[in-house]
Amino acid sequence: MNSRSFTPRKMVSMKYVIALLAIAGLYVSSRALQIHYMDPAAAPPCAVSEHWDCGNVNHGKYAVFPPYPLESDIDDNGQLRPATGLHVPVALVGIIGYTLILIAALVGRLRIVLELSRIGFFCAAFLSYIEAYIITKWCIYCVWSMAIITTIMLLSIVAVLLKRRRRAESMVAVLAAED
Repeated sequence: MNSRSFTPRKMVSMKYVIALLAIAGLYVSSRALQIHYMDPAAAPPCAVSEHWDCGNVNHGKYAVFPPYPLESDIDDNGQLRPATGLHVPVALVGIIGYTLILIAALVGRLRIVLELSRIGFFCAAFLSYIEAYIITKWCIYCVWSMAIITTIMLLSIVAVLLKRRRRAESMVAVLAAED
């Protein structure tokens, strides 16, 4: 693909696609937060099998940051005791991250979007590792969030690289015009 075919208008379209993906991420994170605050005894709408259970994932010790450190934080019924200290729900961190990505995308700061999505990607990858190998249960909202943040990161990489390439070609044109 010739970089001349990737016009500034297409770059504007890319920032809106990223913004729409950030809105989707906000929705998914909001749903996960809703499950987090749901009564643990109630069956969440996304508990579909023994391996796919959002309630189990969103009520576990890794559903907050920093995670609950000790098994003594879990009562006899397997539920978390009331938190001591500040523990922020991971879904709330996702909401904040997607909001920052949305704002950065709308103002055209794709390099900032890239850095934010990189942070989000590595956080989501770590949480996916926890789901796969420690909890051994998956949350559908977490999987959707992983797909969304990965797509945002890939789009922002492409946008930043194409912007650099276009800037370098314009600099070459300016220097050639001076000769």
